[in-house]
Amino acid sequence: MKNLLKLFFTFLFLISIPAVSQAQKVKITGKVVEKSTNQPLEYASAIAQSIQNPSISDGIITNEKGEFTLNVFPGNYNIKIEFLGFETTEINNRAVVKDINLGTIYVAEDNQLLEEVVISVERPMVEIKLDKKVYNVADDATVKGGTASEVLDNVPSLAVDQDGNVSLRGNDNVTVLIDGRPSGMTGNVADVLRTLPADAISKVEVITNPSARYEAEGGAGIVNIVLKKGKGQGVNGSVSVTAGTPENTRFNGNINVKGEKYNFFAGGGYNKSNSPGNSSTNSAYLDGNGDIAYFMDEKSKTKRRNEGNNVNFGLDLFLTDNITWTNSVMFRNQNGNRSNRVDYNNYDTNGVLNYLRNRDSNTETTRKGVEYNTRLETRFAKDGHKLIIDGAASSSFENDMATILDVTNGTALNKILNERTLSDEKQRRMIGTVDYVLPIGENSQFEAGYRGSYSNMTTDFQVDSLSAGNWVTNTRYTNTFQYIETVNALYSQFGSKINKFSYLVGLRWEDSKINVNELISQNYNTKRYNDFFPSAFLAYELNEKSNVSVSYSRRINRPRGRMLNPFSNYSSNINLFQGNPDLDPSKTNSFDLGYMTKFGKVNFNASAYLNHTENAYQFVSRESGAFVDGVPVILSSPINLATEYRYGAEVNAMYNPFRWWRLNANINVYRSESKGDYTYVNFLGESITQNFDNNTFGASARLTSKVTLPGKIDWQTNISYRAPQDRAQGKVKSETGVNIGFSKDVLKDKATIALNVQDLFNSRKRRFETNLDTVISNSEMQWRERQVNLTFTYRFNRPKNERERFRNNEEMGGGEEMMGM
Repeated sequence: MKNLLKLFFTFLFLISIPAVSQAQKVKITGKVVEKSTNQPLEYASAIAQSIQNPSISDGIITNEKGEFTLNVFPGNYNIKIEFLGFETTEINNRAVVKDINLGTIYVAEDNQLLEEVVISVERPMVEIKLDKKVYNVADDATVKGGTASEVLDNVPSLAVDQDGNVSLRGNDNVTVLIDGRPSGMTGNVADVLRTLPADAISKVEVITNPSARYEAEGGAGIVNIVLKKGKGQGVNGSVSVTAGTPENTRFNGNINVKGEKYNFFAGGGYNKSNSPGNSSTNSAYLDGNGDIAYFMDEKSKTKRRNEGNNVNFGLDLFLTDNITWTNSVMFRNQNGNRSNRVDYNNYDTNGVLNYLRNRDSNTETTRKGVEYNTRLETRFAKDGHKLIIDGAASSSFENDMATILDVTNGTALNKILNERTLSDEKQRRMIGTVDYVLPIGENSQFEAGYRGSYSNMTTDFQVDSLSAGNWVTNTRYTNTFQYIETVNALYSQFGSKINKFSYLVGLRWEDSKINVNELISQNYNTKRYNDFFPSAFLAYELNEKSNVSVSYSRRINRPRGRMLNPFSNYSSNINLFQGNPDLDPSKTNSFDLGYMTKFGKVNFNASAYLNHTENAYQFVSRESGAFVDGVPVILSSPINLATEYRYGAEVNAMYNPFRWWRLNANINVYRSESKGDYTYVNFLGESITQNFDNNTFGASARLTSKVTLPGKIDWQTNISYRAPQDRAQGKVKSETGVNIGFSKDVLKDKATIALNVQDLFNSRKRRFETNLDTVISNSEMQWRERQVNLTFTYRFNRPKNERERFRNNEEMGGGEEMMGM
């Protein structure tokens, strides 16, 4: 009870520090480090209280490096360092007559954890820092029981389309990482995000202009998913169970066992789901004079059933006080079934039915993957001086087998077609990195490192037709595709802070060797290129509550997988997607101007950005020359265009009108200008040139409201909107979605019950218009219908807000740390 009272009065004290301005203040600085692991302790409370006049004092929360700065008047002070679950460290009767540095303060974990009520301050939904935005999603009630895809689609600035592709500020050239590593280590990125449980995610970092430390991949920036990790002494963990409709059953658990010289962690999960979806396309086909020849209505119903599990475990070994070696292994196993029914109705110009066609496909999928990670971190005598060696290796396998029954009935056509597709994909990947960090003085830092990566993906794709009782291979859509990528990179960067001015400059060099091989057709293509990727960040503190920043980086986007593979999909035989093996990488120069400030109860962040991309690519549609029952087959493929300019502005505002109500709003407005021509030969042997000069306007908005209702029930609502957008060959129409969630802590805050509805009004549908010389169509696609989930989470020996205590909402802001350091 005594310790509880200390925490209570400390909390009251932090939110009622008086403003005194009659004399010149001095600074007390220091760094708080966890004794057992030698790691910085973020969110610890640092408090200085005057001995002569106890009402004169200052308090603050340590930043991510464990650092703090207290501003006090000259005198004698009692200084305290406190954090829930750790012993309080006191420095009593310290004379402070000028700026002093207390150095590194080590704190030890308290073995006598409080069993009474824990007083904690909830972490904000968004932390805006100079080089990135951090979205704390661990307590997001609207995605409980969901997947990583749904988490990302709920984050401002991000969007996830029906194929699982992630875009940032309307740009889909994004690199997605999980704990700083490529998310596709054990398979396709979209598949990994759709199987990774939302309950495993702690936060999402959005980095729009990465420094030279990060790989140059991703023209729009980097999204890093940070997973939850247990760090408490002894045994702790949590279990989570979800039930939903349409069927969504999930079980996830993790455990952490920590001693003085080791930390063992393990987790696993099981999922079983059924995600119904639908789509429709209404088309008018034109003759050579531009007149309507006939109409085609296409409707599709899809059911996706998935069942799988994942297991991971690892061990941190504290070899010495300064050396930590971590090893971990992860296994994934997923089985799925996708049934798809497509109905085609062909009408003449008078609306009379010519024929009815039904295409039923059933796909069985098996995905398996294993990944091994190792990390050796050495910390030297000087604080912040360290060497980190990282390694990862993974292997994954995916098998798809689909059977297709195609039946046509009509006045002129009566036939039955049996087809099947077989797809085997194998991928191996290895990554090794070395990072060296050297602090110079108090406010400068030098970094250098190496990164090498190797990946090999082979896809066997085959289409067969049943003829006279025998399966005959369709060579038009059959091949073995191989993609081999080797990238070596070196980087260095230097940053410093001089009074109110901060800067970070860096240079990265990457050497790439790419092999794109079509083995059956014996079409081999090797590309070798290297380039420099500079970056620069400048920031200036206008005052204690405001700062401005400007940044630049050069990025690259290498086409992979589906973008290159000409044989990967056959779900519809009149609307085909075909990869382009001749795609070249695109390179982007990215500029960003930012401004952050705080006034009253509002935290405001605005940025203007410009992306100039060379060799940009987009999807084009054209007739293939093939026909199915007289209907031309339309191919959609990515191509390289000459240049693309994308510029816009983004505004993020956090407002706390009351203690029980928090609001976060995000608005992104941009314009994209593309310039380029595309030439192809049609089925008549004619050379067709299409001009793809296109200026388009795009906008998106998102509003998140979190209200604490009576009974300590949290109610969260997320509203998203995407404005219509013109494209070179059509238009994307507007889209609106609403998610709601309710959560309540029970069992003395050891457990949480959450109920949510994703896509409350069943309105999240992608709608398109396509205008070609031969066809005009309107399409609508809903990847998944409305979902309702109920989740129960129980934590043992782990407080709900473990290490998530944060400063009072009045102190919420972007921090003052050096950018990128």
